[in-house]
Amino acid sequence: MKVIYSFIILIMERILFIINPIAGKGRGKRYISRIERTLDKTRFAPEFVLTEYGGHATEIARDAAARGVDVVVAVGGDGTVNETACGLVGTKTALGIIPNGSGDGLALHLGIPRHIAGAVRKINNGKPILADSGLVEGHRFFCTTGVGFDAKVACDYANAGSRGIKTYVAKAVEDWKNFKPSHYVITTEDMKMEVDAMLVTVGNANQWGNRCHIAPTASVTDGLLEITIVKPISIIQAPDLLIKLFKYEAYKSEHIIHLRGKKITIQRNGGLEAHYDGEAVLLPETIHIECCPQSVYMWC
Repeated sequence: MKVIYSFIILIMERILFIINPIAGKGRGKRYISRIERTLDKTRFAPEFVLTEYGGHATEIARDAAARGVDVVVAVGGDGTVNETACGLVGTKTALGIIPNGSGDGLALHLGIPRHIAGAVRKINNGKPILADSGLVEGHRFFCTTGVGFDAKVACDYANAGSRGIKTYVAKAVEDWKNFKPSHYVITTEDMKMEVDAMLVTVGNANQWGNRCHIAPTASVTDGLLEITIVKPISIIQAPDLLIKLFKYEAYKSEHIIHLRGKKITIQRNGGLEAHYDGEAVLLPETIHIECCPQSVYMWC
């Protein structure tokens, strides 16, 4: 009987859930029982670990990959997803996601529902795909990176003292009042462009999050990054652009320029704010970004 049981364990796929305990306004620990209720125990042998400090998810994921775990699932927001994925780059262990953040851009791009049961069912029926990631000045990103207005909002949001979509919108409205476009020189392997812009976003995936599709034709498997340039717009023009972003129609706006590239340089004449996967960071005026094709497995 023990031999049969050991054989069953060997053929099951090993899955580790990395849970941010403060995700979902502190409800992270409660997710374990909800995950276990829906998880296919005939396919997966689960483990659960709670993060304890910044960067811990990367360490846990890297150790899990070294132990031969098949799938490591980030349970939390964009920060937890980014940290977990960083630990899996270059390994055969796949990144799974149970999203519970304020944006959840990569999860939504991959078609993962924003509720526990639906996300776990997606895992039950999932398989790995070999996907791209990006590098911006040494920082790994899997969804988007950018400079300009959205980066300014990301920095102010990070220092706001509270989280959530209401805080983010409030910061965006506040920053809009005083924000001035910058002049950019954007270079890829195929072209060079000078332009005044509100922001420049580089997408591996198709959105910032919350189904706001800033890079609607981006793919995580095409070996390219999509560059979206938003030209200066007035407060009157902003609502129409916003509607197009949520309707997957940003490419139809006269205020947007779309480009693609593998290696991208962005030179700007003002502001050091930037973000990668929503994480606020200060970067030099000249920024180097590159696509890293087929660098991480994603479970979807």
